[in-house]
Amino acid sequence: MNSNRITTLASLLLFAAICITCSSAQDWAKAKLEKSPRHGEWVTIKHGDRNVQAFVVYPEVKTKAPVVVVIHEIFGMTDWVRGVADQLAANGYIAIAPDLLSGMAPGGGRSSDFPSGDAAREANSKLPPEQVMADLNATADYAKKLPASSGKLAVAGFCWGGGMTFRFATVRKDLAAAFVFYGPPPPADAINNISAPVYGFYAGNDARIDATIPDTEQKTKAAGKKYDPVSYEGAGHGFMRAGEDPGGNAANKKAHDEGWQRWLKLLKASTQ
Repeated sequence: MNSNRITTLASLLLFAAICITCSSAQDWAKAKLEKSPRHGEWVTIKHGDRNVQAFVVYPEVKTKAPVVVVIHEIFGMTDWVRGVADQLAANGYIAIAPDLLSGMAPGGGRSSDFPSGDAAREANSKLPPEQVMADLNATADYAKKLPASSGKLAVAGFCWGGGMTFRFATVRKDLAAAFVFYGPPPPADAINNISAPVYGFYAGNDARIDATIPDTEQKTKAAGKKYDPVSYEGAGHGFMRAGEDPGGNAANKKAHDEGWQRWLKLLKASTQ
């Protein structure tokens, strides 16, 4: 067998392994979600000419519960994102995760209807911020009006969704708190519009995002806004997902656990 053929065969095997890994990358998240005893359902939220599909999970509690809007990563809606909503419900919150790629897939489908993860990521990166904000406002309005809702509202997002969370804090006045997980800041001229405290969760090994923190601290302080960033040493971008993956490294797992502890503590204080 000549060297070119060996190289080609090795490349094909590597590509196949990558495809298998990608297709099964969140099997653990799906399996965990399927074992949940909580009630989760898909709903359609209509506003203007948009129909947004959203996944809602309800806590098993006697009293009305606060709402948390969960904003997905740049990959679109995934089993892991739905699992985050389920974990929030396990801790007493109504969690609603809108699929912001609703209607954007071939045939007018949602995230799961894209032919590949790369296709979903490309489409997600091109979403107009104004459309995203309108979808999030409609989602928040829907959830706050649920009979089981206490009327308290918070928002959290990851990666791209972290950036959208920070931006949403500049347009939504009734937020109790915004939780930004390794996402970029909003446009500087919008920071004055923030009314809720913003809590940041960042990876120590994420120079692309971490480089924005000092300037954001300066601008929010100058505007008189509460911005409280925390970095987790040794963790990489996406540690809340990677730290939950059974194959994840120790630093991401530690950051994941500490991030959840901080998040739940702040959520409780913000929405009581």
